[in-house]
Amino acid sequence: MNPAQTIDFGMIFERAPVGLCVSHQRVISACNEALAAIFGSTAAQLVGQSFSILYPSADEFERTGARIAPILNRQGYYSDERIMKRAGGELFWCHVTGRALSRDDPHAAGIWTFEDLSSRRPVTAELTAREREVAALLVEGKTSKVIARELQLSPRTVEMHRARLMKKFAAGTSSELVNRLLGGQLA
Repeated sequence: MNPAQTIDFGMIFERAPVGLCVSHQRVISACNEALAAIFGSTAAQLVGQSFSILYPSADEFERTGARIAPILNRQGYYSDERIMKRAGGELFWCHVTGRALSRDDPHAAGIWTFEDLSSRRPVTAELTAREREVAALLVEGKTSKVIARELQLSPRTVEMHRARLMKKFAAGTSSELVNRLLGGQLA
């Protein structure tokens, strides 16, 4: 007997130790209980819902979708760390990885994993939507110039957001800010 014939892929999907979902046009078609637990919901409540309910704001949902589409087109996959929102409104850091099933239409169908990073990287300050986006890209090690290009902002605007983040996190340098965004202790 072929070992692949005995593998229950449905059970593997359901019991995976990370949040998993399948999407069509950025709507959750299927998800496991780990994903539901991460977002403080049930699988039944998430299936059929737009990914927008997992984002802190509708603008962040739209901008993220627009930003990742060309990357999915080019590479076929995407990965980042960003601030997401649980059903109760709590914001948390999450590692998100996805694969488009069709590069020609990256949002048509995809497979996504979600990992809750909140135990090692708490959200410790009230941030605006843009500050959350800039913070996520700073954590990736991107410069203000690269962030400006990705977010279609001026470098000066990105520097303004970085300065606000430094103030909110009481950071004296950019590296200190990144350390604090990654969960390092505040002074």
